[in-house]
This record gives sequence, structure tokens and C-alpha cells, in this order.
Amino acid sequence: MTADQPHLLVVDDDARLRALLQRYLAEQGFRVTAAPDAGSARAALASVAFDLIVLDVMMPGESGLELTESLRRDGQDVPILMLTAAGAPDDRIAGFEHGADDYLAKPFDPRELALRIRTILRRAAPALPQSALAAPPVQLGAHWFDSERGELRNAEGSVRLTGGEAALLAALARRAGDVLSREEIAIALSMPDAGERAIDVQVTRLRRKIEPDPREPRFLQTIRHRGYVLRPGQ
Repeated sequence: MTADQPHLLVVDDDARLRALLQRYLAEQGFRVTAAPDAGSARAALASVAFDLIVLDVMMPGESGLELTESLRRDGQDVPILMLTAAGAPDDRIAGFEHGADDYLAKPFDPRELALRIRTILRRAAPALPQSALAAPPVQLGAHWFDSERGELRNAEGSVRLTGGEAALLAALARRAGDVLSREEIAIALSMPDAGERAIDVQVTRLRRKIEPDPREPRFLQTIRHRGYVLRPGQ
């Protein structure tokens, strides 16, 4: 185990599944810390900067949804992949609404879990320095978005984005002025099975961070029956 291996926090109240995930993910080259509930997860998060959380939704006491919402409210942008036995579309939407980056229904193939973890980590990783030909930052009113770094800033400093929010804004910024369908956005986010409502939820969350009035968006606009378009401007 080396310090440059991504460090995962696996939170699940099922001791058998927790142990299986810890062993399998370690075999896949990750450092893994396991926690049986939200309280133990909070204690771990207080002392370690994890690269990603694999989080069960249905736990006794504080649920995974409640923990995710609390972490996002406190400004923690660590990527979160939710696991749950409830795989209906509404359950998936609830995960995204509470701030999850991805969602995997139980039972699942552990190979798919590892693939999704790597996809999220690639999406969240800071970009390498770019050449002088790199795309300039995009202005969104009082905000500037650097699509190469996935960083949103304003006069007060950096604005926290989840990995999903940063990937969504980067996908739109790379094609600013073009209408992207929900299907194109899902593919750009490496979430081809996310569904239209899940994309809409991610857009709603992003608007809260870039729009002066999210109910009347100036920059991230809906094009009826077609998708979304980012229109930079002052």
C-alpha cells in the first residue's frame, strides 16, 4: 500500500458486504477504510482526507442520504458513490438531489463498482497544466469557470463543486453556445444510464451555484425538447 493510491471510505452496516468490498477494492489497488454507520464515517472523515466515499443508503440511524446532504451542506465536496437495494428511478433521483456523484443498485457486479469509482476519480482529479493554447476561463456573471482545471471562482475565491457538477459544467463549457441533449450530457459525464431526470437534477444543483436567480437562469438555459445550453456572459 502506497500513499499515492486513492483512499476510499466504505460505509455499510452489512458487516459481510463491508468486508467483501474492503478486500476486493484493496485487490484493485485502492486503500480502503471501512465504517459500519454514519457516526463512524464522520469520525473517519474528521481525521482523513478521503478521495471517495462508497456509501450505503439504507443504514440504521442516519441514512446515507442524510449523511450526504449534511456533508454537502458543510461544504465537503468529496465524491460520493451511493449503494442501495432500492434501484427505482425515484431512488436514483433522490441520491443525486442529496448530492451524490453516482448511484449503483444492489446487487451489483464488483467490477462495475471498481470501474465507476475509477471514472469518478478521473473526473474529480485536477487537470495537468495546459499549454498556452488551452481554452480560456468562461465568464458566468460574477463567476469564472476554468474548464481545464474544473474550477469555479468568484471574487471571494473558489466555489465548491461536486465532481458531478464540475464535470457537467466542463461538458457544457467546452461546447458553450451549443445545445447538448440530455443523452449527450449523460455520455459526457460517463453516466449513460443516468436518465433524463437525473441530468435535470444535476443541472438544478449547478444552477444554484452559478446563477443569480436559479429560477430565471441567464447562463445555463433550458432549450425545450432539445436539452441545455451554456451561454457565457457578464
